[in-house]
Amino acid sequence: MSDVPQDRKYLPSHEWAQIVDGLVVVGISGFAALELGELVYIELPEEGSAVKFDEPFGEIESVKAVSELNSPVAGTVVAVNQALIDSQEAITSSPYEAGWMMKVKPAEQSGMENLLEADSYQSQLSES
Repeated sequence: MSDVPQDRKYLPSHEWAQIVDGLVVVGISGFAALELGELVYIELPEEGSAVKFDEPFGEIESVKAVSELNSPVAGTVVAVNQALIDSQEAITSSPYEAGWMMKVKPAEQSGMENLLEADSYQSQLSES
């Protein structure tokens, strides 16, 4: 079981959100990266596009499956981790640091208050 950092919040579908300098950094959990296995492709939103809370913002494809990526926050995408387009290795090797996917300027009603705290997310993992 991967460690769940306490400094971010989580969607039940395994995406995480961390507030850094007023922006929300988004990625997927180490558990999700492990479950997906070998990654072969990722589709991320364009800078300037709007994302909605708990709605798809992209897709990630592994040799096993294609999965939607759901946004843990509503707002405007201000940065995308372009390095992931060429190589998805950072998602697996460093899901909470180098494997971040996008940075979002949160909307007033961002939905962040609806996310799971790290302990609740860890409990969900233990039950599955």
